[in-house]
Amino acid sequence: MARPYPLEIVTLKRTVFKDDVECVTVPGGLGYLGILAGHAPLLTNVEVGLISIKLTGSDVKMAVGEGFLVVTQKGTTLLVDTAEKKEEIDVERARAAMARARERLGSRTPDIDIDRAEAALKRAVARLKVAGAL
Repeated sequence: MARPYPLEIVTLKRTVFKDDVECVTVPGGLGYLGILAGHAPLLTNVEVGLISIKLTGSDVKMAVGEGFLVVTQKGTTLLVDTAEKKEEIDVERARAAMARARERLGSRTPDIDIDRAEAALKRAVARLKVAGAL
């Protein structure tokens, strides 16, 4: 059993999660990163995707937006623009956002912001994965 440590997930609007955890797995720029108690101090970017939190006896999954992961000797903080738990996700809205993003990426007209459409698609896919709808 892993030793628990404090994890806090914060957006601009609220603290989404604050508890002692055994492990958190976060999408970084070069792939997923797992943090256990005693991890070396770290500051790294977080990409849009799915995070997994292992608590004693249960697991929690969330869809997160971009941000930063800060690991210190006192604990770990995830500072992201969005973080949504399964029960907070509107599946139909996420499906509609995914369809719009795919349509925009498929058209490739000069008035379409490709980076924005790709980011919208990543957010929608992460939400649908957390909701168990993809």
